[in-house]
Amino acid sequence: MGLPLVVWANYGKYPKDLSPEMQSYAQERVTHHGVRHAKRHVRDMLYWRKRRPKTFALLMRGTLGQWYGKFERQGENWWGLYMGFTYARYAVEQGIEHIHSCWATGPATSALVASELTGVPFSFAARAGDIHPPEPGLAKKLEKASFVRVNNAYNIEYIQSFADSLDDPERHRSKVKLAYNALTLGRGSEAPVAMKPPYSLLAVGRFVPTKGYDYLLKACRLLKDRGVEFHLTLAGDGKEGPALRKLAGELGIAEQVSFPGFVTHERISELMGKADVFVMPSMVCKTGGRDGIPNVIMEAMSHTVPVVASDVAGIKEVVRDGETGRLVPEKDEHQLANAIADTVSSRERAREWAVNGRELVYELFDQERNCQRLIDLFTEHSGKPTISGREQEAA
Repeated sequence: MGLPLVVWANYGKYPKDLSPEMQSYAQERVTHHGVRHAKRHVRDMLYWRKRRPKTFALLMRGTLGQWYGKFERQGENWWGLYMGFTYARYAVEQGIEHIHSCWATGPATSALVASELTGVPFSFAARAGDIHPPEPGLAKKLEKASFVRVNNAYNIEYIQSFADSLDDPERHRSKVKLAYNALTLGRGSEAPVAMKPPYSLLAVGRFVPTKGYDYLLKACRLLKDRGVEFHLTLAGDGKEGPALRKLAGELGIAEQVSFPGFVTHERISELMGKADVFVMPSMVCKTGGRDGIPNVIMEAMSHTVPVVASDVAGIKEVVRDGETGRLVPEKDEHQLANAIADTVSSRERAREWAVNGRELVYELFDQERNCQRLIDLFTEHSGKPTISGREQEAA
């Protein structure tokens, strides 16, 4: 859409499992970082310590002295601090007028650091695992940001609550802006949804606790006990994989469940085209971690596949029970099994839900409109660096 854009990545290249489009973009448009660039980052850190000593000291104390809730986030934010010194140099060298982080954790720390050193406004997105459970640094990031983008309405009030500890809370609450994801949802890829036994059930996602796949497997056992013929394709990978495969065996449904492993974005349409029902049994785990609105739900709806999902976070914004799919309580295999059985019992009704869901996601996640929403926010909150490239060269 013509936005002059550069992309900086806090980490090195990771070419595995990328789509051709992502590989091409990563090679041509993304500046990657990592330990092999350590000398550059050290030079940049020393540069800013000399040029902005007071700001440098405040940033170091504020980040290194902050506990971020768990060791992984601690490392992310400390590395984000380190990267921020380099990004501040980039901002001046490249004439950047706005810095945006796609996540609220370490990348947002990088953006905050670069902004504080250069005067360039920054913003960050708040999505799912990056804000649930919350980290203590979120209030400070909200205070310093020009705006915070949330991609589901559920997170608006949640992020606004961090303003309560700040001076002028209403001003900071007003910074939270809703901008739904801009998804590539191609028309014309409608799934046949044969809805004949054995019914084809599909779930796709990372094998992590927030997805609730153990409850899906338990629901499948209940379906088997009721005589419902089905086959579940549970596609994805992650640390929970071995436990899920073991559970399928213990439940006696190993023959009814396939684990194809990680699938690329290009194969999603292939899987959707064979599905009768897409299931997303998301849950809030013990730590407070949860999904926002999993993109794969919208992908299923765009293929006109009926959806059964649990009522977590922003999922109900797209899965409206009895209108665009079935919505059930989290962590309840009995209601999940009931909803799946109800969906496969009437192809005509399930098809109506799926068509409604398709039209809703085309409306909410329109690519051009939602991208324009972000562009307007960037334009409204832009500003040139307060230090010129000539001053930097002289220093």
